Amino acid sequence: MRRSRPARNRAQEFAAVDLGSNSFHMLVARSDGGELQIIDRLREPVRLAAGLEADRRLSPLVAARALACLQRFGERLRGIPSSQVRAVGTNTMRKLKVGSDFIPAAEAALGHPIEVIAGPEEARLVYGGVIHGRGRAKPRRLVVDIGGGSTELIIGRGEAPRLLESVSLGCVVHTQRFFADGRITPSRFARARLAAALELEFLAQPYRRAGWDLAVGSSGTIRGIWRVLRERGWIDEEITRGGLEQLIELVQRRRHVADIDFPALREDRRPVFVGGLAVLAGVFDTLAVERMESSDRALREGLLYDLLGRLSNQDVRDAAVQAMARRYGVDAMHAHDLERTALRILGQVAPAWQLEAPAMAQFLRWAAQLHEVGLAITHNGYHKHSEYIVRHSDMQGFSQTDQQVLAALVRLHRGKFADDVLLELPANWLEPTRRLAIVLRLAYLLHRSRAPDLRPPIRVEATRKSIALGFTRDGWLARHPLTLADLEREQEYLSAQPLKLRLI
Repeated sequence: MRRSRPARNRAQEFAAVDLGSNSFHMLVARSDGGELQIIDRLREPVRLAAGLEADRRLSPLVAARALACLQRFGERLRGIPSSQVRAVGTNTMRKLKVGSDFIPAAEAALGHPIEVIAGPEEARLVYGGVIHGRGRAKPRRLVVDIGGGSTELIIGRGEAPRLLESVSLGCVVHTQRFFADGRITPSRFARARLAAALELEFLAQPYRRAGWDLAVGSSGTIRGIWRVLRERGWIDEEITRGGLEQLIELVQRRRHVADIDFPALREDRRPVFVGGLAVLAGVFDTLAVERMESSDRALREGLLYDLLGRLSNQDVRDAAVQAMARRYGVDAMHAHDLERTALRILGQVAPAWQLEAPAMAQFLRWAAQLHEVGLAITHNGYHKHSEYIVRHSDMQGFSQTDQQVLAALVRLHRGKFADDVLLELPANWLEPTRRLAIVLRLAYLLHRSRAPDLRPPIRVEATRKSIALGFTRDGWLARHPLTLADLEREQEYLSAQPLKLRLI
């Protein structure tokens, strides 16, 4: 009798998609008691950075190539819950013109949202992926990741990154800049190497002062260099300065990018190899690196571990928000009271407004905790200062969209409803952010007295175009005349909005 095969449980699968400037990568893993077992890998050399044109849009050819790749990735992701998939865009996607139609098209092709992450966040995820499971031997680590459009350099102790930098310096863009016609000469390579060192010069002093016990290089660029050096017999296990210089001499003798045909090097990496080599030489020169290990782990592994942390209530974003609130001396008890009321209102309006309560509740919590960080500067217009601080700080775990939404919420929590704050948000976040801002505004007004442990007896009714606020205790609003006056003014502020406020 033929035995039936057990059905695959897609609910136990997790996926990370890294939309890099050179290659797109996808990892699919299965979790077993907190440990990840990689069950599938996909990689395609899309060369996104090569398609970025002067107007900061992608050339049609490269955009089509990228979307075709994402459709193939999307097929593999079907059936995996969206909460267990995380896709991020890096340097080239950070440079795309605001309002570019590529990201919405990419999300449709993949079938999942795409987060564009800032350079420091990319560096944090790279570090997490590289050092995971390395133990405590040689705890101070320098991690270097050379991508297609940027290079990330991180110094950490154990699992905690201490210094994080992302520099616009990658194998694709550096090859385009110095070797666009394919010719390789000693003078060209020297200029490319010096240019890389100059780009990195600003971090030489703090990184050398911090020091490290072990240098580790990740990414396809460094792995490719390592493979060629080993195949030539110029190193044992680590990339050395001497081995690097031998390889540079060999590449220069090739005279043309088309002649870089080393057996140990993947064919799709050969066109950008010389630019990546110059960048790594610049790293060795600037930081006085003598030896560097090579790791096959990188951003995508960091994404997976970070995703598991979020799903097990170990979201690094919570820690980032708490640290910022402490740094700026936020009144924690008042923020907690406001948060509690905002979440009560959200619970009553979420069904009518079709808001995904768990995700929206996160943003409300964070906004409540940070709405007053601007008070550290001045009370006058502090909500504008709060917005600036949140928008421009390095916040671990946050994508650019996450941070834009959070900044908009803290800006809109009081005063006139400034619609222009919403203009830079992706279209799918415009209405949810507007509605969350109204929830936060009402909670703020109800707690303007700052009375400790105040619990307003609110009753909220919502329709698609309105929100009605009432109170379950007779006469409560009459006994709070300042709140009544604030709510009546709020009706005026919201009169120009698609959502109207009614008092019942």
